[in-house]
Amino acid sequence: MDQIIKQILRTGIKTETPPAPDDALRGQVREINAQILRHVGRALAIRHVDAGSCNGCELEIHSLNNAYYNIEGLGIHFVASPRHADMLLVTGPVSRHMETALLRTFDATPDPKLVVALGDCGCDGGIFGESYASCGRVANVIPVDVAVPGCPPSPTAILQGILTAVSQRSAPR
Repeated sequence: MDQIIKQILRTGIKTETPPAPDDALRGQVREINAQILRHVGRALAIRHVDAGSCNGCELEIHSLNNAYYNIEGLGIHFVASPRHADMLLVTGPVSRHMETALLRTFDATPDPKLVVALGDCGCDGGIFGESYASCGRVANVIPVDVAVPGCPPSPTAILQGILTAVSQRSAPR
């Protein structure tokens, strides 16, 4: 143990200095928060529904919660119940077994609700398409506001899709 402490004292601090605060980025965060507040009046609550995906999109969704993307800092969080959700984030082609569950989840989400389909499978059925076991794309089962293509889409693309859905809904019609 003494050798380790001596090594630490000899080596010293070897980390980089933290970057300076970026005022432009803070302004963007404030604008995103304002858009979300105009739409829902509070933090945006998202319910994720896996309708039969390979879990590639889920890995990218989970990375949105890490310190780099910090989706919670934008006023966006994930909830366990569709009754508390403002948006459904649906991944995968809708399997026949998940069709009823997706419809019930959609019906349980209070209005005004947003739906974002993620990944190539959610947008157009992907490699699975429509078959005896798959309904295909999410839009075949429930109405979709924004589709985010990619296999899997990057966390940045997912965040952009979420913000696009919010900005489309909060824009005057």
